[in-house]
Amino acid sequence: MVTPASKCHNPPIGLYKYQEFKLMSIDLKDPKYYFNRELSWLSFNDRVLEEAEDDTHPLLERLKFISIFSSNLDEFYMIRVAGLKEQVAAGVRDIPADGLSPRQQLHRISTHVRESVKWQSQIMLDIIPRLSRKGIRIRNIKSLRKPEKEFVENYFKSRVFPVLTPLAVDPTHPFPQLKGLGLNLFVELRNPYEKDSKVAVVHIPSTLPRFIPIPTDNDKRDFVTIEELIKKHIGELFPNLKIISLSCFRITRNADLDLSEAEADDLLKFIEVELRKRRLGTVIRLEVSHEMSPENREFLKNITGLGEDDVFDIDTYLDLSAFMQFLGIDAPELKDAPFTPALNSRAVKTRNIFQTIAEGDMLLHHPYDSFNHVIDFIQEAAQDPNVLAIKQTLYRTSGRSPIVQALKQAVINGKQVTALIELKARFDEENNIEWAKELDQAGVNVVYGVLGLKTHCKIAMVVRQEGDRIVRYLHLGTGNYNEKTAKLYTDLSLMTCKPEMGEDASALFNQLTGYSLQKEWNKFLIAPATLRDGIRKRIEDAIKQHSKDNPSRIIMVMNSLVDPQMIRRLYQASQAGIRVELIIRGICCLKPGIKGVSDNITVKSIVGRFLEHTRIYYFKYSGQSRIYLGSADLMQRNLNRRVELVFPVEEPHIKRRVRDILQLMLDDDIKSRYLNENGEYERPGGKGKLNVQTFLLKESNARHQELDTILTH
Repeated sequence: MVTPASKCHNPPIGLYKYQEFKLMSIDLKDPKYYFNRELSWLSFNDRVLEEAEDDTHPLLERLKFISIFSSNLDEFYMIRVAGLKEQVAAGVRDIPADGLSPRQQLHRISTHVRESVKWQSQIMLDIIPRLSRKGIRIRNIKSLRKPEKEFVENYFKSRVFPVLTPLAVDPTHPFPQLKGLGLNLFVELRNPYEKDSKVAVVHIPSTLPRFIPIPTDNDKRDFVTIEELIKKHIGELFPNLKIISLSCFRITRNADLDLSEAEADDLLKFIEVELRKRRLGTVIRLEVSHEMSPENREFLKNITGLGEDDVFDIDTYLDLSAFMQFLGIDAPELKDAPFTPALNSRAVKTRNIFQTIAEGDMLLHHPYDSFNHVIDFIQEAAQDPNVLAIKQTLYRTSGRSPIVQALKQAVINGKQVTALIELKARFDEENNIEWAKELDQAGVNVVYGVLGLKTHCKIAMVVRQEGDRIVRYLHLGTGNYNEKTAKLYTDLSLMTCKPEMGEDASALFNQLTGYSLQKEWNKFLIAPATLRDGIRKRIEDAIKQHSKDNPSRIIMVMNSLVDPQMIRRLYQASQAGIRVELIIRGICCLKPGIKGVSDNITVKSIVGRFLEHTRIYYFKYSGQSRIYLGSADLMQRNLNRRVELVFPVEEPHIKRRVRDILQLMLDDDIKSRYLNENGEYERPGGKGKLNVQTFLLKESNARHQELDTILTH
């Protein structure tokens, strides 16, 4: 097996080493050649946690990674663990490629998460004192001075006490239907005139801030937690009763919606009903604070119907995702240095996005390149008198999206506007329902997509009258139309007006909005129709054309690799002697480095300041490189159950730019971890020389300053 240290020496993408094809009689469906999807995801989340441990990050950025780890884990339990529990309950025997049964997976998940949560607590116990030394303190109420105590007491009486509801738990008061992921106090108390203790629950409403800032006169940024404040005043909720013990707990509920669209006459109303059901989903996880007694812990475990594998003792604060609030503190010295994404020089000079695109395709690499060009594309289309129609997919967008506002303005200006809004975008369902209603009321043709499929493709088309011809301008991307996440996620955008791409775009929208059964495409690879076969064919062509004079090479960048058929194709490419390099941020079910199976495959994950979200598919064979970008990972859901779009990059200068990005990602040896055949991620040996994200940020800043200088003079 190749060692991590040697993996760092990546030859330029144009250079190859030929290896002889050796036909191996190996059953590539054998479970020993696959990692478990769920355990692979947990390994990814550990890499996020590793960033929280990295003291080269500023303190508040380390806290950010703690928060991301927690919110990731919450979602994992609400969807993935919930699904496995449903399989166990239903007696499902559909075993994944790795061969683990649902029950086996649940046990291994619990064991893994228990260790990860302990690690998280250790990191948190390191960060909190460091923050305190930097003037950001979480105060114990007992340590407050008199004016500070008066403030928190008044705050409790005026803001907190009126919204609290103590809930008794006894034969006449069943255990309450508590909100999933909410913070709760478990209260054990006794009536002075009775022998036995009683139990009550106080749910802490999510409308209350988790951390309450205390006005101070010494430039300290001090907070008390909402749970400590309520604990301090708990007697006011239970007057004349003796409080025996107080502790926090939190439950997680099944949030996986049962979206049987065939039964829905009105999809929007159907999903609204299912969202209400989500609030009452089955309890699947219990987290308790370390001060809870074993008896009370057992009481909660039994009343929620959970097993020991589902109960987690937390040594620090419950719900560490709440610490994302601290990123709002004005402390630039404790955060990453801000940056301004670079503008495209051609777009700035022409001051007309359509003229810029007409002069040649434009590639944007977010967040290093400004997302404003994408916003300008829709805003200019809304105002341009020559624009006849705008069609766009919306999967996830921001709260006050300028793109949505531009679509509404386009209707006012007489354009025909169609928006395909995916109501089933997980955890964005409520936002998308509101956007759908708002756009519909504004006169936009709102469509919910294809029955039985999620629409995940990222495409916008502007139809423009130019003299006696119609020109279709396109934005095609790997990420969502969300200007906020465009500053946090790495994605690629291609803007083009190539006629063949325009024809494909029209056909795709006709399929999404009507009953088209398009089968032939000029350039696009579309899931579920042609994407799987398109990627498969290119891998097979690389195998067939692999020769000593013209060796093939495959490079893929994606979020997740799960699909067994695609993994087997990549194994076959490795067996044929082809160098296969995979840059996979999250889940990877492929095992690299297995002799005779995947010894020509390397897998690396890059986790850093920005979330790597780009999908790039690069194939080199017959002396030619073929590059595709798009919205799809190689997972069953993307290939079989979603409408996805993967598109080619054809302009030579853009192909060169994508190859440069790939080379930088391959050469990164600071934020990269390499996957070995045992499922462990290892850092490269030696002192790292290249952080791809830092390099691209510096490059972006240089371009921004250069353009600023030109414009100033």
